[in-house]
Amino acid sequence: MDTGLHVASFSWPDSPQSTAGTLAEVAKMAEEGGFVSLSVMDHLFQMDHFADAAEPMLEGYTTLGYLAGVTERIRLGLLVTGVTYRHPGVLAKVMTTVDVLSNGRGELGIGAAWYEREHVGLGVPYPPLAERFERLEETLQICLQMWSDDNGAYEGTHYQLAETLNSPQSLTRPHPPIMIGGSGEKKTLRLVAKYGDACNLFVNTPDDAVHKLSVLRQHCANEGTDYDRIRKTMLYTGNALFGGDFEGFVGEMAGFAAAGIEGVMVMPIGTDPVGLTEQLATQAVPKLAEM
Repeated sequence: MDTGLHVASFSWPDSPQSTAGTLAEVAKMAEEGGFVSLSVMDHLFQMDHFADAAEPMLEGYTTLGYLAGVTERIRLGLLVTGVTYRHPGVLAKVMTTVDVLSNGRGELGIGAAWYEREHVGLGVPYPPLAERFERLEETLQICLQMWSDDNGAYEGTHYQLAETLNSPQSLTRPHPPIMIGGSGEKKTLRLVAKYGDACNLFVNTPDDAVHKLSVLRQHCANEGTDYDRIRKTMLYTGNALFGGDFEGFVGEMAGFAAAGIEGVMVMPIGTDPVGLTEQLATQAVPKLAEM
């Protein structure tokens, strides 16, 4: 099982003056410690069910550009881009730029968006859920067209592009891997099967994972997609890591690995993200890699 590091908080001592330096240390420690990916959130406010909305939050793609310059090997992406925040043509261009400047290490993580407070707060349109999923599917189509040899027009219900020119093209060919976040069985997992290279599931138990992956397998069969080529990942939200129980965390993940999960994203929550990343690298990452 692969391990990714997901930085979900920037509430660190002496921030914001120390934020850049601390983030660089975390990134370098993750790269040296065997993490395969490094991600940040695509939020404008801190999530108010996670912490106070007024706590520090960095814009995601600017942060990835910075991380591209302080790392060499680790893959970079957002977990996950909200489809509402950027026009699809601009999103494809931004993601291409990350991929080029990181020498082919970019990954497009994307989902239907959900955090209404930050949309309303900053004046970002927040369509109903059904429309957000329609926009998500059109955005996936536009990104894939912009990463292809087709520079022609795109005519959708919500988006119309006169030409899908994208130069330079991404270094990752045929395109940066697309990870679709979420566990919705009717829409999200269907989009994974049709357009995705990876999923990121919200699952609490191995039995949950078995069920969601069985749904994904059926969608893949319906779409004519090779189920085995889809990378199955999850975000760890359990309590073991927050209590420093690395052995318990590894034991939990053994059950998820047996259920078919191939990668887990972990969060270095707290005031010492460098120290926690180092502990994870020494006490958990090698054991997960053996699963």
